[in-house]
Amino acid sequence: MIALQTWSIVQAKPTMILPFFRIYKNKEEYNMTSANASDIVESYRGALGKGDFDTARRLMQDNMTFQGPLDTFNTADQYLEAARRLGSIIQRIDLKKVFVDGDDVCVLYEMVTSTPAGTAFIAEWYQVKDGKIAALRAVFDARPFAALFGR
Repeated sequence: MIALQTWSIVQAKPTMILPFFRIYKNKEEYNMTSANASDIVESYRGALGKGDFDTARRLMQDNMTFQGPLDTFNTADQYLEAARRLGSIIQRIDLKKVFVDGDDVCVLYEMVTSTPAGTAFIAEWYQVKDGKIAALRAVFDARPFAALFGR
């Protein structure tokens, strides 16, 4: 993320101006927001990777929403039940890139499976609110996976 530092004439203090013209009072405010969202998503993904669904669940709001090409869920519990089933076919996750903008975190990775569907490149957009994941949207080519899930 590129941040431009400018000086406020009235306050005589630097102000951070970031993409989409979100203005932060200072670099610390920007870093605090970004680090918190990033840490929450990293902890959540780490817990899922270890099969620690209790820890993952504590990092999600009860009414977390999930949108993906094969399913939509309106609660964290519905989503985690599907994630448990999906876990049985995942061989590994190859993380490619993480982008953070305030409370939004975008994770790009390849999911390598043990199925004929093979490997999928996936983009996930997390929205963090009040210290927990409030929404998750996954985007990937679901065609190779449709038959696996009866679609």
